[in-house]
Amino acid sequence: MLFEIIRLLLDSAASIVVFALLLRALMQWVRLHPRNPLSPFVFSVTDWAVRPLRRVVPGFGGIDWASLLAAFLVAVTLNVLLLLISWLTMGEMASSMSLGRVVVAFGLTAALVWLLKSAVYLLMGIVLLQVVLSWVNPHAPIAAVLDELSRPFLDPLRRFVPTVGQVDLTPLVFFLILQILMIVVQGLAMGM
Repeated sequence: MLFEIIRLLLDSAASIVVFALLLRALMQWVRLHPRNPLSPFVFSVTDWAVRPLRRVVPGFGGIDWASLLAAFLVAVTLNVLLLLISWLTMGEMASSMSLGRVVVAFGLTAALVWLLKSAVYLLMGIVLLQVVLSWVNPHAPIAAVLDELSRPFLDPLRRFVPTVGQVDLTPLVFFLILQILMIVVQGLAMGM
């Protein structure tokens, strides 16, 4: 029971930070104006990790590599901590040499899968919020930001998905594609 509580707290804290880091990278990729309603929150949550990494890892090709690296490092740290805590609570400690190799190998793989899932969930949340706001309050200040963040993913699909009775089905198709991607990622993770 204690492990589950610790897992929940660590996973929740890491998720907030990783979502903010991924959102920061996405905001830079779509060249979102820095004076949007999301920027103050995203920058305040992520500056502690991104600013030091920017000195070593510059942006390249319109991608904020420092934010992506920070998200990956948070994911690795979370997964290694959870693995170590679970082994400590189960009392199944192996030799320190083999334990280190297993922790690194499993931690990197689990972190990559966890990070991919987080990116998919972030995109789903952005599109879902955009759809709901388009029905409820299309003139909300955050609606334009969500539209800018989702446009690079939805616009290519809009060429192929027709509107039905003035309803845009592109978000539904996008959700299906993301669900298929999640199935593939989980299948690859199970095979490793």
